[in-house]
Amino acid sequence: MRQKLAFGLWLLAIGTWAQTDVWRSDSIQEVVVTGTGTRHLLKDAPVETEVITQKMLSQYGGKSLEEILAGLTASFAFNEGDMGSQMQLNGLGNSYILILVDGKRIHGDVGGENDLGLIDPQNIEKIEIVKGAQSALYGSDAMAGVINIITKKHTESGLYVDNSTRYGTYNDLRQHNTMAFTLGKFNSQTNFQLQRSDGWQNTAEEWAEGEVLTDSRNKTVNKFRNWQIAERLTYQPIKGLELYAEGSYYKKNILRPQNGRHPSCDVYTYDLRYNNASASVGGKWNNVTLDVDWNKHAYYYDYTAKHYDYVLLQGEEYGDQNGEWFSVAMLPGQSKLQSDQQRVMAQLKGIFNLPYENTINAGAEYRYDYLKAPDRTETGTADDWTGALYVQDEFNWLKWLNITAGLRLVDNHNYGFRLTPKVSTMFSVDDFRFRLGWSQGFKTPTVKELHYRYLHIMGSSMFFNIGNVNLDPQTSNYYSANIEYRGQRFTAAVTAYLNKLDHMIALVNVSESEIPPGITTAYMGDGSNKVQARMYKNMDDARTSGVDVTLSYRLLPELTLNGAYSYLDTKAHLYDEKTDCMNTVIIDGTAHHKWSASALYSHVFSPIYKLGVSLSTRGSSKRYYQNNGNGKGYQIWRINTTHDFGRSGKMLAYRLELGVDNIFNYVDRTMHPYHLGTNTPGRTVHATLTIKFNYGKRVKQHNLSTKQNSNNDEND
Repeated sequence: MRQKLAFGLWLLAIGTWAQTDVWRSDSIQEVVVTGTGTRHLLKDAPVETEVITQKMLSQYGGKSLEEILAGLTASFAFNEGDMGSQMQLNGLGNSYILILVDGKRIHGDVGGENDLGLIDPQNIEKIEIVKGAQSALYGSDAMAGVINIITKKHTESGLYVDNSTRYGTYNDLRQHNTMAFTLGKFNSQTNFQLQRSDGWQNTAEEWAEGEVLTDSRNKTVNKFRNWQIAERLTYQPIKGLELYAEGSYYKKNILRPQNGRHPSCDVYTYDLRYNNASASVGGKWNNVTLDVDWNKHAYYYDYTAKHYDYVLLQGEEYGDQNGEWFSVAMLPGQSKLQSDQQRVMAQLKGIFNLPYENTINAGAEYRYDYLKAPDRTETGTADDWTGALYVQDEFNWLKWLNITAGLRLVDNHNYGFRLTPKVSTMFSVDDFRFRLGWSQGFKTPTVKELHYRYLHIMGSSMFFNIGNVNLDPQTSNYYSANIEYRGQRFTAAVTAYLNKLDHMIALVNVSESEIPPGITTAYMGDGSNKVQARMYKNMDDARTSGVDVTLSYRLLPELTLNGAYSYLDTKAHLYDEKTDCMNTVIIDGTAHHKWSASALYSHVFSPIYKLGVSLSTRGSSKRYYQNNGNGKGYQIWRINTTHDFGRSGKMLAYRLELGVDNIFNYVDRTMHPYHLGTNTPGRTVHATLTIKFNYGKRVKQHNLSTKQNSNNDEND
């Protein structure tokens, strides 16, 4: 009740203060591209777009993308784990959320989750979020929404170098470096990041073998370290033409404690290692863009203790499809590939301005997915390809009316052709915007959902998860209605939505007799250890609905208040084999209420010192799960301060950040392996030192006049 009352008073204060228009809000002039693929001022975007600006990012001081999204919006939920972020957006999980970096899909799925450690928070310029099915424009991964990470670009003439080092509790180290230079028509930008943490344990209690253990070594978040280096080269031979080539390499190690006293616990005899690589080439000529990308994500076990693994030997000499299984001892120091996922994408798109205020966005895409998993697929490899054509037209015949309609034709080699349409409209009346939208989603099963199989251990429970080649594609219909007011000081938006999904894919408990022929049941064991088989199946249907509210008020030129609230309701039909009937359940991970709020303050005390303060809170009601208990509700507060030294435009600038997360030291001590509302370790502190060196065109321009110096200081 205290949490709800505090948040209610915060929102009431924002509404009460919103009385007169004096200062122009920076967000009104923000340019966004994600909703339609074309450039619009935020206030005139035909599709509602939520923006996390550079100012918000800079003052919040989040150490990861998960922390930023959870802290500055109310629609996201995360459960960070070894294999990824277990992200949800308005009730739908990772596989329904498309994450873009500068408009390109990230690659790094393991077990249906994305490793957001691939994204360096220090290299983010802003984040654009579009909720709801966007399959017509972006394809099958966008049934819940799109997150577009816009990265920082340093293209000024001369040399730019920065160094940012953040250190916090639990030996949490985040290192970032950029070096960029421009020579005539040639530009180079190199980025490096390193992240490491000792991890933490919120409780030593664990449920196993029908009893509560009190000395478990399992951590809430395991020790890890990762690093990434990326390079981007651009060349502009003539006006209007830009060519580029870029590549990256990423490596992550997760170091897990061995816990051998109770064999039914999640015994760790190996660490996890991920190796990612990417390469891209392309160019842009006026409004036509061509991109060709290759991405690789490989996932290994690095053995730390003796481990007996099973190897399936197949061939005619074994007399059947199942072959024969042999036990092989893996020794400390040895490694074994679990899966190698590779993807090749090619995309050609163009934006064309036509007579009568029409803007056409059209393109063609090809995507090839390849999976190598020697012990986790029937033949050791699997693949899939999809081609698509799309077109979208924005009609702006009347100044106060925008109609956007799009259509995508998909050809998948397993499921053939499919059309997905979208239609949205926006009415403008002074500072008000009214938006209505309908869009269809279409998602073919992934290669893993079709072919992958693995043994998943959760506490004393073991599950043999099996792919299913008989899956049908998932479809959805998304309806939304939005009203938005954007004044010079006050912004408010309310969005109601309904997302109806058919043939939703989920892991369902099945009996051994339901496992299709040709799939070995060796993992089922001999009966001494009960292993439950789960298979990917199409559910009858599912539905998510809710209301999102966002508020922002610029109380003073130096003080901005923000608030967000999300109400969510979900229902899905799951088949119960025991009762032979469909049961209505809440989708796993659903929280009916989530909220966030922040106060951002900045003040220039002198020509060489600027102070920034961010006080923020986020919270959630209870999260619902079908197995292993529900997650508790929570509310967490944090404060971050920034101290900038050095005049804007000078060669050297310094920033010091000091902050405290989880001020009131809330910790969820629910025992393993039950669900947590949040896995925060409690109160933590952090400090960041950033040094920027910029020698080039901007420095020369800065010295032209005293008047320009003054303007730069105000706008920094």
